[in-house]
Formats: sequence, structure tokens, C-alpha cells
Amino acid sequence: MNKKRKTDMKAHTRETQATMTPEKALEFLKQGNVRFQSNLKANRNLLEQVNDTAEGQFPFATILSCIDSRVSAELVFDQGLGDIFSIRIAGNFVNQDILGSMEFACKLAGTKLIVVLGHTSCGAIKGACDHARMGNLTTLINKIEPAVYAVDEPEEKAQRNSSNLEFVDAVSKKNVEMALENVRNQSVILHEMEEKGEIKIVGAMYDISTGEVEFY
Repeated sequence: MNKKRKTDMKAHTRETQATMTPEKALEFLKQGNVRFQSNLKANRNLLEQVNDTAEGQFPFATILSCIDSRVSAELVFDQGLGDIFSIRIAGNFVNQDILGSMEFACKLAGTKLIVVLGHTSCGAIKGACDHARMGNLTTLINKIEPAVYAVDEPEEKAQRNSSNLEFVDAVSKKNVEMALENVRNQSVILHEMEEKGEIKIVGAMYDISTGEVEFY
């Protein structure tokens, strides 16, 4: 007789989403990242989750992250189908369309947590540090460059470029902080939800060399 498998993680339902709090949602992501770092993924029957979510979705968190191929939110937080809304754009900055997506996710679809996730050695951030100019990428870089100017150290111009990875990562973190400010300042809906305790809005950094997510 075959040994019984450990119970598979089920897709979230209206009922499980209703019991979720912002604090619980954050803890779910933290636990998932620990599993990811330990290579101990939760058991999931993804085909079953496809069937379970066919008529509706009830995710608990919304994550804005970079398009970097090493930073898939579903993987680094060990989440399955229907668990999170994943918004991805190079440099994980906020614009009107992304704010609209976040408002939909929280106000209409019921997620309890917004995470802006930056990462180390980010290519978009490197481009901003070097003030890269190329086609449509120029417009994107322009939206990240305020974070470059907001980092004071080092003062030496020769050290304020992509060859200085410490500077790059400092800009990445500042970029996350500025994105959080933009979410709160540019979305009345999300700001009010956070003020009422209905959601949390937090920042985090993913270390591409260890797989660890640091929340702050």
C-alpha cells in the first residue's frame, strides 16, 4: 500500500480570504520565503488548483516586483495558483495603471497586503545609476532616477554608477521606499484602507544570492 501523501495546499476560497488579516497575510509570505530558502516547497496539486479557481479567485496579497527572471513572487514566497496578484515591471516603480491594479486587487478582490519588492543587483536600477538612454527604456529609466538622486552617499561621481553594487542596492531600497510613498500619496483608496487597518502596505528586498526576502 502506498504511503499517504501529505495534504496538498488548497487554493484560497472566499471563506479563507475572509479570515485573512494584513498581519496574517504578511506572515504567510514570510513562511513561504523560509520554505523557498530551505527548498521545502509546500505540496500543491496545481491542476486541482486550476479547477478550484476556475470560477473565482480569492488571493490574499498583491506584490509589485521587478521583471527580473530570478525574482518570481510566486516562487520566492512559495505560493500557488490563486494566492497572490503579481504585478511586474522593470524597476518595480508605481504608475497610474499599477495603482489602478492595486486598487482593484484590494478594494474589489479583497487582498489584505501590498508588497513592493525590490532586489539586489537590479538591472533597471543599474541603468538608472548610469543614466542609460535607449528607445522606450529612456522613459522607464527616468521614472527610477529620482531614487538615484535621493541617495546621498557616496558623493564621488566615479562611485555613483552600476560598478558600485553597494550603491546600486542602496538605490534599489530607496526606490522601494519612494514607491511606497507614491502608493500612499497617489491613491486615496489605498491610503484610506491602510488608515482603517484593512490592508498593510510594506516594502521588501530580495537577495538574489541567498533567496532571502527582508521586509522593512
